[in-house]
Amino acid sequence: MSQPFIMDEEALLKKRMRVLTLLQKGAQKEANFLLSYVAEDFLLRLSTITKNFGIGIVAGSLDESVYNSLLKSEKIDTVYQSKSVPFCLEANTDWVEKDGTLSLGPMSVDFFVSALTMQFINDLPGFLVQARRALRPDGLFLGALIGGESLRELRQSFLEAEVHLTGNAHNRILPFIDVRDAGGLLQRAGFTLPVSDVDRLTVRYDTAFNLMRDLRAMGASNILHGREQRFARKEVFLKMAEIYQEKFSDKDGRIRATFDIISLCGWAAHESQQKPLKPGSGQVSLADALNAR
Repeated sequence: MSQPFIMDEEALLKKRMRVLTLLQKGAQKEANFLLSYVAEDFLLRLSTITKNFGIGIVAGSLDESVYNSLLKSEKIDTVYQSKSVPFCLEANTDWVEKDGTLSLGPMSVDFFVSALTMQFINDLPGFLVQARRALRPDGLFLGALIGGESLRELRQSFLEAEVHLTGNAHNRILPFIDVRDAGGLLQRAGFTLPVSDVDRLTVRYDTAFNLMRDLRAMGASNILHGREQRFARKEVFLKMAEIYQEKFSDKDGRIRATFDIISLCGWAAHESQQKPLKPGSGQVSLADALNAR
């Protein structure tokens, strides 16, 4: 059975190219606050790792926040960055696009980073497998993606507005993976010592339209493959904003927007890594360890 296409990759590429052009002109940089947050988080995680790496890859970041954090860490000798999705790298060449797949030479890099791009990839399991194969033994993968209950307020407000005005509802927000499923995909891809966790950020805006402006500036507006192609009626947006204000605002009138950042960490297998003990090999019982009967 072929992989279903959830995201419209052509629409995604157009939106990201538009954002990249604006960023190069110095516009809309303040909208990339989530990427800045992830960059600082990666830097903190690297500070806890004693190992140094040779070649590092930053895949798909539109600005240089993550790239600069990796340089600041002084843990990676050489860092390369791709600003396009789809993206790929032929060994020892520049980044080029190639049919939506990641092409890296097997065991060609030591450190692989994906920052806030994986939520846009149709075949996420396949991407993780390719990333793991690209790592040399004891190489590290760090990833962050939007997931969980992100934008639940906007999703609910749109749903209620459309049902109220038209009797129907369309998908306008991407489906998001949860942290448990994301961790399971790391294991399925063959990473060792897999870890997944989630940070919830609550961001406040004056109105729902300010939130939507930031999403557009991030290149994160609706790219669902089966999205409604006609523009929604103005009344739908106005009703959505009214519902959002009524249900998800604070006492000062500003609205809340939830962003769940799922972080992933996994290693390429190496004989030096810790391994779980074989069942039955323990020498001390749990009762003795707890000093309990």
